[in-house]
Amino acid sequence: MKILQQIPPLRQQIRQWRQQNERIALVATMGNLHQGHLALIAEAQQRADRVVATIFVNPLQFAAGEDLSRYPRTPKEDYEALRSAGCDLLFAPEEAVIYPDGRSQPLTRVEVPALSDTLCGIHRPGHFNGVATVVLKLLHLTTPDLALFGEKDFQQLQIIRRLCYDLNLETEIVAVATVREADGLALSSRNGYLTTKERAVAPNLYRILGEMAQAVERESSGFRQIEVRAMGAATEAGFVPEYFALRRRGDLQPAERGEKDLIALAAVRLGTTRLIDNLQIG
Repeated sequence: MKILQQIPPLRQQIRQWRQQNERIALVATMGNLHQGHLALIAEAQQRADRVVATIFVNPLQFAAGEDLSRYPRTPKEDYEALRSAGCDLLFAPEEAVIYPDGRSQPLTRVEVPALSDTLCGIHRPGHFNGVATVVLKLLHLTTPDLALFGEKDFQQLQIIRRLCYDLNLETEIVAVATVREADGLALSSRNGYLTTKERAVAPNLYRILGEMAQAVERESSGFRQIEVRAMGAATEAGFVPEYFALRRRGDLQPAERGEKDLIALAAVRLGTTRLIDNLQIG
């Protein structure tokens, strides 16, 4: 596996593969890799000739007071995991490579309205602008035929899809199913923040989402009532809930009975850790 930190050699390698008519896949990460990330790599290998992974802890998507400084960074372990998984190239730039004028200077930022202004966007203002900005940069730098993203971050996935559609990018966005622990907890780099006691509570998030899905399919209750009930169940389980929502999958707008292609989404806090998850319905 080739490891690059600068843009010119990255572009040179991409050009070489293009000249060989090889199909390129991108897996963009912030490191601290787990089996969910490696599932993206495995799927990429099935769909492309070359797999490019990126590791970059993007400061633009962290608001003041969030966990940028303590976000887990495990470069040696990540490099070995990617190498063992058969990744072809790792692009792991320093912050100054991606933001040469510094993150505090005026710079172009990408916004995907509507999709960004709801759910997690309410609780993390500016977060998705940072995500969209860095993803667009990485897509331009690697010009992949396809890029793979996990369904756990479903709002992010839909924002990236819309970004590519609106800006006429040719990259195909491929969604990969959430990878879970045996007890249902979605894999996340932030799970490492959980204490032993909190880790025992955490699987209840997926359980409550399952109860929401069952209520949609079996009850005549209004969706707002189901959401309120889920908030109460989360509080009883030990979470501090930010939201539980039933939405249309396509545009993440509030859903009503009779609509199809729904999704239940949630964000909660457990101790110092913020957890998100979702469950598709129908």
